[in-house]
Amino acid sequence: MTDTMQAAVFHGAGKPLSIEKVPVPQPGSGDVLVKVAACGFCHTDLHYLDHGVPTAKKPPLILGHETSGTVATLGPGSTRWKQGDRVLLPAVLPCGRCQACRTGRENICADMRMFGNHVDGGFAEYVLAPEKDLIALPPDIDLEKASIIADALSTPYHAVVNRAQVRAGEWVAIVGCGGVGMNAVQFAAASGANVLAIDLRDDKLDVARKLGAVETINPTRSPKEFAKDVRRITGGGADVAIEAVGSPATIDTAFSTLRRGGRVCLIGYSEKPAELPAAKVMFFEYTIMGSLGCRPADYPRIVEMVRRGHVKLDPLVTSRTQLSQVNEAADRLRRGEGLRSIIVPDVLR
Repeated sequence: MTDTMQAAVFHGAGKPLSIEKVPVPQPGSGDVLVKVAACGFCHTDLHYLDHGVPTAKKPPLILGHETSGTVATLGPGSTRWKQGDRVLLPAVLPCGRCQACRTGRENICADMRMFGNHVDGGFAEYVLAPEKDLIALPPDIDLEKASIIADALSTPYHAVVNRAQVRAGEWVAIVGCGGVGMNAVQFAAASGANVLAIDLRDDKLDVARKLGAVETINPTRSPKEFAKDVRRITGGGADVAIEAVGSPATIDTAFSTLRRGGRVCLIGYSEKPAELPAAKVMFFEYTIMGSLGCRPADYPRIVEMVRRGHVKLDPLVTSRTQLSQVNEAADRLRRGEGLRSIIVPDVLR
């Protein structure tokens, strides 16, 4: 192993990622150095690059929080893993000590650290991680594509299963069929729900049908009839609406799909305030919940669902880009092309 590695370094909003040689991090006690197989490119990365959302650690910083790879080097005293083990890095590292962690809600840890935000992430050849947080990946799951389990699958799993508590037979409206929303479709369908997928792009709605949606709506086709169409399809409105975009307009759309007594789950991030239909929330007894990330205990369950084919990776990974071309992946995401790009280290440099 050399002393330096290639990495895509973030130097601040409005600037492209810079491909640089940086030192390979050295694992300390309880740490593992992971050789990156792939790292997913998420909309969160675009929030830092384009929208001025600050990272916890000031730049320069290596972005990327959806990482899979193999164990390269163990820190002193590390015994849980061995060199060559296939592993997934969770997007967020909980402290394990705060009140949230001690009550089983590690995903909202008061002292959480996030790859590509608080600490260097996976847009590099190697990444450092605590050995306690790694998740084993079985040999029959594609190692590169498995990277998106870290967030693109785990976040909607938590929203569907733990927060919205979707039940078999319910109608679930998924608003926004990007990388996260498409997997909300998969997990809601796997829960036995009737899924209504809503998006502005017909190509994404076609994929949503293949992944379990029983009905789809493109609101731009007949905006005045949208609410009526939802009620007709669902027999009065959705039991659950999951908002996976993060804008005031789509949050409003999510509320508009609900039946009386419905539940709305917000997993899209928005820096803008959204109006709350307070009268309807009170009068129709709507339940509103946020959803962030995923608990560590759920990752093995998600991995097993992937292994058994209950949720799929292949349709989700729509491009594979070498690290040196990472800014091309950012441009594709800006244009709304595909679902998830994975960034892989350059084979030859």
